[in-house]
Amino acid sequence: MDTALLYVDSGSAMGAQFNTMDGSMMKSTKTQSTEAAASGGEVHVEDFLSRTGTIARPGQRLSFGTYFNAFPASYWRRWTDVESVRLHVETKGAGAVSVYKSNARGSLQHVETRRVDGDTVSDFDLTLKPFGDGGWYWFDLVAGAEPMALVEANWMAEGEAQKPGSITLEITTLNKNEFCLNNLKILADNPEALENVAEVLIVDQGTKKLVDAEGFAEAEAALGGKLRMIHQGNLGGSGGFARGMYEAVESGSDYVLLLDDDIVMEPESITRMLTFADHCKTPTIVGAHMFDLYNRSVLHTFGETVNVFRFQPDHPFKEQVLGHDFARSNLRTTSWMHRRVDVDYNGWWMCMIPTEVIRNIGLSLPVFIKWDDAEYGLRAKAAGYNTVSLPGAAVWHITWADKDDAVDWQAYFHSRNRIITALLHSPYPRGGRVVREGSFIDIKHLISMQYFTAQGRVMALKDLIAGPEQLHDILPSRLPAIQAMRKEYSEAQFEADPEAFPRPGMVKPPRHGQGFKAPSYVTLVPWAAKTIVRQLTKPVAKSSIERPQARVAHIDNRWWRMSQYDSAVVTNADGTAASWYQRDPKKLRALLAEGARLNAEILKDWHKLSQKYRKALPEITSMEAWKATFEKHSEESK
Repeated sequence: MDTALLYVDSGSAMGAQFNTMDGSMMKSTKTQSTEAAASGGEVHVEDFLSRTGTIARPGQRLSFGTYFNAFPASYWRRWTDVESVRLHVETKGAGAVSVYKSNARGSLQHVETRRVDGDTVSDFDLTLKPFGDGGWYWFDLVAGAEPMALVEANWMAEGEAQKPGSITLEITTLNKNEFCLNNLKILADNPEALENVAEVLIVDQGTKKLVDAEGFAEAEAALGGKLRMIHQGNLGGSGGFARGMYEAVESGSDYVLLLDDDIVMEPESITRMLTFADHCKTPTIVGAHMFDLYNRSVLHTFGETVNVFRFQPDHPFKEQVLGHDFARSNLRTTSWMHRRVDVDYNGWWMCMIPTEVIRNIGLSLPVFIKWDDAEYGLRAKAAGYNTVSLPGAAVWHITWADKDDAVDWQAYFHSRNRIITALLHSPYPRGGRVVREGSFIDIKHLISMQYFTAQGRVMALKDLIAGPEQLHDILPSRLPAIQAMRKEYSEAQFEADPEAFPRPGMVKPPRHGQGFKAPSYVTLVPWAAKTIVRQLTKPVAKSSIERPQARVAHIDNRWWRMSQYDSAVVTNADGTAASWYQRDPKKLRALLAEGARLNAEILKDWHKLSQKYRKALPEITSMEAWKATFEKHSEESK
């Protein structure tokens, strides 16, 4: 029920509206459009007949101008050899079939309407020529005095059907047995999705083995011999996905389809991605979008690029909205979604890579987690291979909002891998802003009493300076080493019981009890200098050592707020636990000095380090290097 609006919409056939009047009129029109979309008729999920059919009630309009059923014409026009499509609609009952299209501005345009009665097949031949910059095709059904049924509908390419490519579908997992079994069941329940999958490969890197989970034997039997398990040490996402790439090349598959373990897949996506990839003019990486697993109508990301001056994930244009909720604004009324989004990479929650690309540019970087997918997309782009994030292909995935990956153990990998990616691909001297921005991030963590995070970032810089040759060797060992440091830092030790910490004491609150606010751009530097000096020189009050000054919700855990405390209990991102942040001038002094020294060294030696990493890239991502790592950490050979 939560996903119904991603498939079928109801109400008037309205597109995004535009006004040539002044800005206030434009705002008014946009508001009216959104309200009209929200006030459309209800979608009755009880009328769904199957995966392909539904019923329109008497007089009801059903629109398939939705995320999963509209045809993203501009993507096929830009990247494939398809020049026209045929919309094939099978219906029962009396009513009308209306075809619409949009342009890159999101304006709706009526194409054709046909009356239908009884068992009817309606074919519409549609050109892709007008879709240079964006636009979709879709159709609506309008029932007459009696119910009208959609039996099925298909978007078809002209000409003889070509033999589809073969896929190695690979899932990397770490103790996510419930998710894995659910996705194996989805695959088994949708055999058409498996039609061109030569092998379903699970790379199990966990301690709770999938083969020992209840229900595994049934899932294995349901897949008819296509499932194969590989057990290896925890080499992170990059190690698991590299194994999938390696096995796909070795087995002779045309593509490897990489999947995260903590997802719920839409199985039709496999067929769509394969069909698209087969029709691409040149070998192309095809990725799926990501919806929020816990809020199923929310699209978390529609396409991503890399800002190569800052080396941060970016989005192609400012109108693009992260976390777009289709329950609030449907596809037809969301103007920015009609413009084609060209990307640098696609997340490996679901991503199909031609094995020809792998044979040419190598496998994943051995970086455990973070930035492996972005680096691979940039590497492929430099070699002349495109990446396409394909609308209508998607998974539901846990979003980053409920993770502390910027202030927990993953901070090490964020910091190191981001700079490694910049060393490999930055067009700017000394990497643009990446090192300077990293220094600012270090300071924010330190004045926020996040010393565990800062120590991880220091370790990251040291390992980066040590060079690319040791990346394979430290692949399985860095996470245990980081986790072992937790006992030295109170803010990294979590307690689920709210009463595990002393209650906040009656101490003088920061800022004389006034509210907190971030410093402005103009005042930031003097504010930061004053804050650092105060934290370095002012002793921590005994009362703040014995009791926290406050309890801080995760949403309020911001550097400009936390820097004003000496002691506070802070909730983690998912709300399951909390930890005690305590100011420590000695740790601040040592980490501030070490971070500054390492960042200065990286800036000074940027060119030398860049040349070193670029020279080593073909070797450390090669089939041979990864094979040696897999053999060394194979659990099946132990």
